[in-house]
Amino acid sequence: MEANFEKLSDTLTRARAEMAKVIIGQQNVIDMALITLLTRNHALIEGVPGVAKTLLVRTLARVLNCDTDRIQFTPDLMPADITGTNIYNLKTQEFHLVKGPIFTTFLLADEINRAPAKTQAALLQAMQERMVSIDRDHHTLDPNFTVFATQNPIEHEGTYPLPEAQKDRFMLKITMGYPEAEEELSLANKMLSNERPETVLAGEAVQPVLEPGELASIRTALNHVVVREELVQYIVSLVRTTRTHESILVGAGPRATQSLIVATRAMAALQQRDYVTPDDVKTMLLPILEHRLLLRPEYEIEGLTIPEVISQLLQTVAVPR
Repeated sequence: MEANFEKLSDTLTRARAEMAKVIIGQQNVIDMALITLLTRNHALIEGVPGVAKTLLVRTLARVLNCDTDRIQFTPDLMPADITGTNIYNLKTQEFHLVKGPIFTTFLLADEINRAPAKTQAALLQAMQERMVSIDRDHHTLDPNFTVFATQNPIEHEGTYPLPEAQKDRFMLKITMGYPEAEEELSLANKMLSNERPETVLAGEAVQPVLEPGELASIRTALNHVVVREELVQYIVSLVRTTRTHESILVGAGPRATQSLIVATRAMAALQQRDYVTPDDVKTMLLPILEHRLLLRPEYEIEGLTIPEVISQLLQTVAVPR
């Protein structure tokens, strides 16, 4: 057990260091992406154009030695463009499957909210069951299949809100903001040399930290991260409070509770600990709940935000000692 946890800690330390060669700043974003993978879940990445959302996923795939593919979501994208389709071969007089980009390990769904709900829903079965149905035939995806879906803020023109059922499939929401002044200055200087991020990623500077197939094995070490019964009760109470809070129209469901449990374990592992603390819960609460909650219209008009509501929740529920 101890050896497995040490290997997990070492892998995470090396992965963070390798990703920092390409992703300037954004350490919290890197941590959230690693937590998504450790827990075998999916993440929604939101940010304005140009803050390295796509570069983050490409770098992560390189560091963890996994295949990756990308879908650019547009209003005219069809479900078959994602899953693939059966094509009739006149020479052999047989149908054969032309696989879509969903048959990969890391799928980057770029600007997912630019496509209508019908196309977005093509990902639902794959995200939940890691399986795709094409013409009544079922096709199994990679066991490590992970969706990183990027989206522009919903107030941008030409975007469609994600259905509630699909948002709930994403374990957490990663918000990527603008870099700090020092970080942007560092990025500007790198553009004058061969150290620009896309050049570093394309070259040999970013090294994989895992061998093929090792990702599943290191995940088992998370089972040894201890979550005290009082913390489990704390997590359940926080999630259930979202369903009765006066300003929340739609609260978080049981999947949020499950996500919060596994996410806090991964957060503890990132901090080189084999036990979860209340601070881990507080850190992960916003990423887990932000995209799942809907505020009542009258409170939105007053300018109340979901981060403010979550801050109120933390003050309402007693922290275990």
